[in-house]
Amino acid sequence: MTPRSRLPAIHALLTDPRLVEVPRPIALRAAREVVAEARAAMVAGDALPDDLLGAVLDRVVALREVTLRPVINATGVVLHTNLGRAPMAPEAVAAVSAVAGVYSTVEMRLGDGQRGGRLAGVAEPLRALTGAEDAIAVNNNAAAVFLAVTALGRGRSVVVSRGELVEIGGSFRVPDVISAGGARLVEVGTTNRTRVGDYAAAMDADTAVLLRVHPSNFKVLGFTERPDRAGLVALGEAQGVPVVEDLGSGLIGPSPIEGRGLEEESVDAALAAGVGLVCFSGDKLLGGPQAGLLVGRKDLVQACRNHPLYRALRLGKLALAALEATLRLYADGRGGEVPVHAMLSRSRKSLRGAANRIAAGIDGAHVETGQSVSGGGALPGEGLETALVVVTVAQPDALAAALRAGDCPVVARVAGGALVLDPRTLLPEQEAPLIAALRAALAAVDVGR
Repeated sequence: MTPRSRLPAIHALLTDPRLVEVPRPIALRAAREVVAEARAAMVAGDALPDDLLGAVLDRVVALREVTLRPVINATGVVLHTNLGRAPMAPEAVAAVSAVAGVYSTVEMRLGDGQRGGRLAGVAEPLRALTGAEDAIAVNNNAAAVFLAVTALGRGRSVVVSRGELVEIGGSFRVPDVISAGGARLVEVGTTNRTRVGDYAAAMDADTAVLLRVHPSNFKVLGFTERPDRAGLVALGEAQGVPVVEDLGSGLIGPSPIEGRGLEEESVDAALAAGVGLVCFSGDKLLGGPQAGLLVGRKDLVQACRNHPLYRALRLGKLALAALEATLRLYADGRGGEVPVHAMLSRSRKSLRGAANRIAAGIDGAHVETGQSVSGGGALPGEGLETALVVVTVAQPDALAAALRAGDCPVVARVAGGALVLDPRTLLPEQEAPLIAALRAALAAVDVGR
């Protein structure tokens, strides 16, 4: 008998009573995957698994497990892309819940029963909050920039500083976006220094857009110069060419870190300076759902709205509900209640108190001063002072893995040979579950304490 012949047939595995009750597509996939892996292992000279059926049952459990799960973010990265960026305000969560399982007025006016615009609930607060003439929303900021470049620059040229030809997460590269939008990229200046005069020298009758890009996720220091926004706007107005700005993080109104020596450009300030169209994210400093917002001059916004690409990128009802609820918090003067703003503005005293309470519940833990970061491309290179809970064990990576695998998953950092937890990114109700999860992980795994 050859080693491969000792592998059971798929149909034979599926007759086991423990698999008969499993939905056939899942059981079949699990059996095929496990048998294929066992066959590959045997070809490589490895032994046949002792309990093949057990492996199939484990695979069934894995296949049926929900992939998108809530976690406790103890990393101190406020806008953590891998963890869904901004946690939404309770009002936004309630708005999503209210329309998720029922029909809703996505595109209907109840007053006259006629078809209405799906952006009615977000365009008005965006106009009021930013001073824009008009506004639309799409599914993320990459889509917003792509739509703007395509609608305004297709078949013509877009002028960008070489210092702003950035790549952000997911291989989103400004040159590729311009090319995909059917426009021609014109690079000006150098990596570290670009002036308004460089734009002026590159402009001709074919120039459609002067593009200004937020340097997300990095900072250039030293001998640098960036094009002055007011000067760039004046140049565009003189030549009849709009300035479009990718502002990335999308701060509206007062900054949550104002007065701490940290700066982040705001959407309303860019529009007040005369920028024609500003693109920014809904799930970063705004603290709402994933969305890309385009605000500015009515003619430019309408050109984007009327482009066929807009329909492919527009928001669904759940994101619209969450975005409207978030914007109304700002309109009501309650922007500080958005979780992201509360986290970023949290006081040193509050952070130290939370860290002390967590450390007091864990044997061997202590508190140190450290740094949180905003994440999401905001405040690149800047940190926010925080209080860290440090748990020193021989195998901090094993402890971090055990926390992620728990019933209440916790994502923490490993640094300096220890497990590190930052209370800045905890929601108010998560402190006690974090302590319980950490105790459970320490009891379940030998981490060499």
